[in-house]
Amino acid sequence: MQVISISSLKGGVGKTSITLGLASAAWAAGISTLVIDLDPHADTTTGLGIKHDGASTDIGTMLRKPKQHRIGDHTVPSGWMKTEEDSEASGTLHVIRGSAKTSLFEKVTTRRREINRLATLLDGVEDYDLVLIDCPPALNGVTRMAWAASTDVLLVAEPSLFSVAGTERTFRALDLFQREYAPKLKTTAVVVNRVRAASTEHKYRLSEMRRMFGTRMLETQIPETSNWQQIQGAAWPVHAWPGDTAATAARTFDEVLQSLYHTSSTPRRARRS
Repeated sequence: MQVISISSLKGGVGKTSITLGLASAAWAAGISTLVIDLDPHADTTTGLGIKHDGASTDIGTMLRKPKQHRIGDHTVPSGWMKTEEDSEASGTLHVIRGSAKTSLFEKVTTRRREINRLATLLDGVEDYDLVLIDCPPALNGVTRMAWAASTDVLLVAEPSLFSVAGTERTFRALDLFQREYAPKLKTTAVVVNRVRAASTEHKYRLSEMRRMFGTRMLETQIPETSNWQQIQGAAWPVHAWPGDTAATAARTFDEVLQSLYHTSSTPRRARRS
């Protein structure tokens, strides 16, 4: 099972948008996927069509006593799967609901018991080929919990001065953390979001990032998409949204997922929820 954490040092770079785009690509490709929303704002939960009604146990509650919960008992089907026909035509997409309770674990610690809370929850989970974790927009204890449980970390950046500098600092912190606390972590990469091809500043920053990050920078960049807010506001997968703009965005996320997804197992087809 491949576990990818989607992280950023700062908010506003589109980390949740990347998570939703990758979830949509996995859903469309028939990859059995679990999305865990670790961001206290829980925007990914909303974007996946899950109500914040307390009908399922949230991730913050489970992290408090990870040995007392089986994460598979608390997943809910994404609201993207409106009908049984949708579920059969695409991949399984389940969600662990986010909540503000994860903010209780923001304090950075070196205690392995704290760092391994999420890894403990995921231990023994075998129903999915892919797990996507939307991390908080900070290098705090919650993000480090995600890294410790992950096989891959994807950093999200924008082609701007502060984002580039922040991503470079995050890579340094991640490399140090990986050696001591994240033995499962195999690869780290950065994807550049909201790129405007005509912008001279963006061209300069992209060139700068290629020099700084080398092969860790994905070749595929995410262009700025005019109707992305509308798609997210409707809590709908980009792969099912009409129009050429959405189709182009969907192909871009397909490429990003293809560059990240390296499990050797055969993707599980959708199961009836």
